[in-house]
Amino acid sequence: MNVTMPTLSSVQMTRTSPAHVGTAKLSSLVPGSENNQVENQKSLGTFESYLVNAVSEMNNQQLNVGKVQEQLITDPDSVDIHDVTTAMAKAQMSLSLAQTVIDRLITGWNELSTNR
Repeated sequence: MNVTMPTLSSVQMTRTSPAHVGTAKLSSLVPGSENNQVENQKSLGTFESYLVNAVSEMNNQQLNVGKVQEQLITDPDSVDIHDVTTAMAKAQMSLSLAQTVIDRLITGWNELSTNR
């Protein structure tokens, strides 16, 4: 089954599977968004809500590392060192991803503003 997309100039976009069109709301794809369902219903699927949820999730990972490290110091037998290492790696990766996204947003904004 082919789904025909609108034409752009002389190029026509065709998707071969209806599953590729996608019907899910953007906010339903964000991890941890179930916690703020009332807030998400107000601004469902906006780019702003997606960024706020992503930064919130990154912050939660950073706070989780702090809690695991504190638990490792106060009660070393209750925490596996691999859990600490994994939490630190997740937090570092999310922070690095956030920095990359911010840099690309700023670069894109600068390019847009210089083209005006």
